[in-house]
Amino acid sequence: MKHNEDGSATVLANVRHTYITPPGEGFLPRDTAQHHREWAIKVIKDAVSRAGISMHDLDCICYTKGPGMGAPLQSVALVARTLAILFNKPLVGVNHCVGHIEMGREITGAQNPVVLYVSGGNTQVIAYSRQCYRIFGETLDIAVGNCLDRFARVINLSNDPSPGYNIEQEAKKGKRFVPLPYTTKGMDISLSGILTSVESYTMDERFRHTDVPYNPEDDVITPADLCYSLQETVFAMLVEITERAMAHIGSTEVLIVGGVGCNERLQEMMGIMAQERGGQVFATDERFCIDNGIMIAHAGLLSYRMGYHTPLEKSTCTQRFRTDEVHVAWRL
Repeated sequence: MKHNEDGSATVLANVRHTYITPPGEGFLPRDTAQHHREWAIKVIKDAVSRAGISMHDLDCICYTKGPGMGAPLQSVALVARTLAILFNKPLVGVNHCVGHIEMGREITGAQNPVVLYVSGGNTQVIAYSRQCYRIFGETLDIAVGNCLDRFARVINLSNDPSPGYNIEQEAKKGKRFVPLPYTTKGMDISLSGILTSVESYTMDERFRHTDVPYNPEDDVITPADLCYSLQETVFAMLVEITERAMAHIGSTEVLIVGGVGCNERLQEMMGIMAQERGGQVFATDERFCIDNGIMIAHAGLLSYRMGYHTPLEKSTCTQRFRTDEVHVAWRL
């Protein structure tokens, strides 16, 4: 990632290797960390080669300080510390959530949006104020990406390329909406009860797997119907709390970031709401929605330019590093 004199940024290389879990499994810390250890050096070498630079040309080494799973965070922090020592470069610890936000702002050009951050580990509605990203609302239990992924495993959807993507494709085939709990609580939402409810439909006598022949005129519920119902209910809740935040701060912009932000139905529903308010939605494609290294590099470089760096003895990781704990010194 390169920051230009006029304030713009240039992506020199966007290289990643995403860990795809075995069928029926989620992300286990040990296995995810092992994947990161195996691929970290290969990805770094590839990125440096594609960017046409050397490690000596870098201003700083940025790494994810948190939030996230402990073992993967530690494995990558070790690589970052090693590189910082080998090439005598300053180290910059970055908040993963802020990385998503700043990358989204840079790519889309959104000025001061309400941010909907939706991923496998986080679900937050965020707005900027006084050099801090304030959390207006969030999930009270599990994240939306986690909810979708876990249901994908229940109905035996593949993890390749991701469970959430496969749920989105399956939902497009859905023809029947089944009622699910709609649990917004002020500016927060709860998703664990919805997951339990939609899972219970797979035990219903009306449930039929797609590969089992049935009469379309019969009273049946298919996996596609459940995916469709789950998406519509959860996304409606997200749209509602995002609209409340827009009304509160008087914003006409919504920026969707995080892995679930790739979902076209979520973008469509948010777009309808924003249009009715005379606003617009900003979203990126899978190159920048899904976790990537350049978002950490971009946010880290913003911090570094303001004089911030992480001393080697304090280059730790924290699994619970909240978005509103970061001093956003680079914004007025």
